[in-house]
Amino acid sequence: MTDDKDVLRDVWFGRIPTCFTLYQDEITEREAEPYYLLLPRISYLTLVTDKVKKHFQKVMRQEEVSEIWFEYEGTPLKWHYPIGLLFDLHASNTALPWSITVHFKNFPEKDLLHCHSKDVIEAHFMACIKEADALKHKSQVINEMQKKDHKQLWMGLQNDKFEQFWAINRKLMEYPPEDNGFRYIPFRIYQATTERPFIQKLFRPIASGGHLHTLGDLLKDVCPSAITPE
Repeated sequence: MTDDKDVLRDVWFGRIPTCFTLYQDEITEREAEPYYLLLPRISYLTLVTDKVKKHFQKVMRQEEVSEIWFEYEGTPLKWHYPIGLLFDLHASNTALPWSITVHFKNFPEKDLLHCHSKDVIEAHFMACIKEADALKHKSQVINEMQKKDHKQLWMGLQNDKFEQFWAINRKLMEYPPEDNGFRYIPFRIYQATTERPFIQKLFRPIASGGHLHTLGDLLKDVCPSAITPE
């Protein structure tokens, strides 16, 4: 996987054309024009919307501005979910651009976590990386990295720098040839139609008989309803 750079680039540069509009009940001093962005699928909303804040705050009274949050067709969008995941869960069958509503008031405490700074997003991201490496390498790779490597990994994602990110992430995606793969495959299968937000369990890349598992094998094991008889 680490050698398939064209595929890695295609995944990295996946974008979703998006139209941000201000919620109709927000108080403005003049009409708020929509704001358009190409959102990176692998990033987080709170990392890429500083321009959105500045655009709409220009037409608002300062006393009317509090914590920004986003919503799609009545559903608050979780900042700790990657943008591509949010789109696939809530809007994959809609026409582009993706229409997101911007709010500055009435933060939905029951539906969203607060995110007061980018440090919060960084901590969440690094926790996910460490969890994945614990499954793949017993945390050996991430623990052997220096603090500056962790920071480079994060800054590569935050600044949308492919080479900067993959110079470090490559180490997390490799394994010794004698191991024939990771200990376990870190994965989450998100569900849009059930109360259980995602499925996650231990799954080895190689079966007891020695053959390599496929994505189909994983789905049959953890989510058989997703596999049709055909």
